[in-house]
This record gives sequence, C-alpha cells and structure tokens, in this order.
Amino acid sequence: MDVLGSIQEFILVNKDLAGPILAVIAFGESLILVGLFFPATAIMLFTGGLIQKGMLDPTTVILWSIAGACLGDAVTYWFGRWIGPSVVHRWPLNREKEGVARARLFFRKYGFLSIFIGRFLGPVRSTIPLVAGIMRMRHLTFQIANVTSAIAWVPFMLLPGYFFAREVGDFTEVSTGGWVVIAAIVLALTALFTIIAVKVQGTSAKDRRKRRPSPDETSVPAE
Repeated sequence: MDVLGSIQEFILVNKDLAGPILAVIAFGESLILVGLFFPATAIMLFTGGLIQKGMLDPTTVILWSIAGACLGDAVTYWFGRWIGPSVVHRWPLNREKEGVARARLFFRKYGFLSIFIGRFLGPVRSTIPLVAGIMRMRHLTFQIANVTSAIAWVPFMLLPGYFFAREVGDFTEVSTGGWVVIAAIVLALTALFTIIAVKVQGTSAKDRRKRRPSPDETSVPAE
C-alpha cells in the first residue's frame, strides 16, 4: 500500500482539513518510536507545493503544523520525565540503547541547542526530547527550545516544495518516488548544515575555555 501517495491524495481531496492533517503528521513524527512511521518530510514538501499553487492557505497550514510539532515534542519530554532513566531498559528502547546513548551525549554537550538542532535531524528528532525529560531539563528552557525550533522547522520543510512547484509547474504529476528523492535531498542538506553548526558551536566553546583564566592567573599573590 502506497501510504505516502494515499496521504497526498487525501490532502488534495480534503483541502479544508489540510491544517489538522499536517498537525497530526507533525505530532506523530515527534513521538518517540512512533515518529519512525510518519513520512512528515515528504508530506511537508508536497504541502509546500500546494501552497505555492494557491490550493492551501499558508497561515492555516503553518500554525497547525507548528502546534502539532510542539505538542509531539512536549508529550515525548513529559514521557521521559515520568518514566525516568528506566525507560531505556524497557522494550522497545532496550533494543536502541546505542541510539539513546548518542542522543544523551549530544544533549549533554549542547543542552538547549540540542533541542533546537534535534528538530531537524530525523534519526534523533524524537529521541532528544525524551532524553531531555529523562535528564529533567527545566520545563521552561525545554519549551522555549521546543517552540522556537518548531517555528523554524515548519517553514524550512515547506519552502523546498514551494520553490520546486514554482519551477516544475504541474507538480501534482510528480510520482511518489520523485517526492521521496526530493525529501532525501532536503534531509541530506539539513544534516550537512547541522554538522557545520555543531562544529562551529564546538569550536566556539573550545575558544571560550581557552580564554578562561586559570586558577593560578586569578589568584592574588601572597605578600
């Protein structure tokens, strides 16, 4: 069954429900484990094309999508706080210990920034909020990162489809495989930009540590 094609066709037929549909997809992709089964990237690209053709209202779609993405991360965060560290020892996460460990290291190193960047990384998109909850990150700090990253992520995912539709004309004739290829390119570029941002952030942190005076330099000499 072509799930992606079916969702696209459903959006075309039920344009008035496009906002809630996108909210459900963004919400589902942000949930731990469940998110692996939601083709949010390809659907967002397709929706961006519909917006460019004037078939959907951009404000409605963007607001619903942001709300769904924020709610999904919030639910995953609270799940992590509620269950605690023991969640990684239970099925099915006990089979993904390596991935959770990488997400934990990423969170320890980048904190607030990891929540923001994690939104753009498919493999850890739902794991980072879970780790933030497990490690009991302050609720306000998490929600600021959650909301701001969703506000940036939704237009980021819609714009490639918007510009693609403007160039190709009747983009509704593009096959499902074509949308998957476009989605893969967007994800690859996202990963590249994220790696660059992380390296720049890491370099800045190292520079700050180097500039920090040592205890010997700050001590007052004895008279």
